Amino acid sequence: MSQTKVRHHNESVTVHASPEMLYALVSDIGRTGEWSPVCTSCWWDDEATASQAGAWFTGRNELPHRSWETRSLVVAADPGREFAWVVGGSLVRWGFTFTASDAGTVLSESWEFLPDGISMFEEKFGESAGEQISDRTRQALDGIPKTLAAIKRIAESTHQNGVDAAP
Repeated sequence: MSQTKVRHHNESVTVHASPEMLYALVSDIGRTGEWSPVCTSCWWDDEATASQAGAWFTGRNELPHRSWETRSLVVAADPGREFAWVVGGSLVRWGFTFTASDAGTVLSESWEFLPDGISMFEEKFGESAGEQISDRTRQALDGIPKTLAAIKRIAESTHQNGVDAAP
């Protein structure tokens, strides 16, 4: 396996809610712990720039064998269309896109291990970098469908209760 290969993945689910409602939900990073299997909490580093492209936030991540915090840079904040961030500003890109459909919205989550992230793992872990990269890739591939299912459940529950915006 090439350790310098850029890795990416994208999955989608149809949600019976509007793109605007879903955008409001997922861009409320304080709620991330409600749907992420790894990220238990997030907070804006500067409330004055919250939810805008260029804003930074910190996330607390937990797995059974370790916990850590990361800072991420919002790189896309287009209401009803896309919300995305890059961990560490250059390491891993995560994002959501929202496409209106007859049934509501096609919500897509994407993940991309960027070249700087691959390089950082190679520097940090040396010979075990490939194993570490594979482990992080597996976590992302396992987590994305769980995240999408949880967001769908939350959004449709909110929508069914007559609420058109994220609580």
